[in-house]
Amino acid sequence: MASTHAVNVVLVHGGFVDGAGWEGVYKILKTNGYDVSVVQNPTLSLVGDVAATKLILAAQGRPVILVGHSYGGAVTKVVGLVYITAFAPDQGESVTSLIKDPPPGAPVPPILPPQDGYLFLDKAKFRASFAADVDADRAAFMADSQVPWGVAALSGTISNPAWRTKPSWYLVATEDKMIPPAAQRFMSKRAGSTVVEEPGSHAIYVSKPAAVASLIDSAAPGVKGIAR
Repeated sequence: MASTHAVNVVLVHGGFVDGAGWEGVYKILKTNGYDVSVVQNPTLSLVGDVAATKLILAAQGRPVILVGHSYGGAVTKVVGLVYITAFAPDQGESVTSLIKDPPPGAPVPPILPPQDGYLFLDKAKFRASFAADVDADRAAFMADSQVPWGVAALSGTISNPAWRTKPSWYLVATEDKMIPPAAQRFMSKRAGSTVVEEPGSHAIYVSKPAAVASLIDSAAPGVKGIAR
């Protein structure tokens, strides 16, 4: 199907997982007429993730709505940002700095001690913390197929946050036990994002792809003028 939209969509995954989790969102967006690409971030360092994302962005034939983490700051061709229960760092911030002081009473993600500079989630606690609303078999597969997350990726700092110059949308997952909803609301408000709240886990892009695709679709008219 040829694209019927003025923008393409690029989906960027986060830590501990790969781009396969976007399959449900990808299929809905493709059915709705979008050209969609999925970044496979190495998640070893912030620099590496930015480079991987830029490779995909450079291949796009039209402006892009970037969905996921804003790793690359104000990147060429990006006209809008959609955060799905994501970190939205400001200048000088990193994932490490954003998680060091969690809200009182917030669940503690079951991150195991670093192994040779890489992080994993405790498999026995993966579903409860990351994917509570994903069916048990799929959550077990996600736990067993975790991508090592480099400690260096968490400590990399942002120089030019893209949300300062680009319109943004944010889906708050109200049952997230990895990034507290209160932290999501803080970051989305600071970014001036258009916010939608949806009951769901950190893996809401897997469990509720229609809700995620709907937010992305609603962002497209908001960047129409920019994308001309």
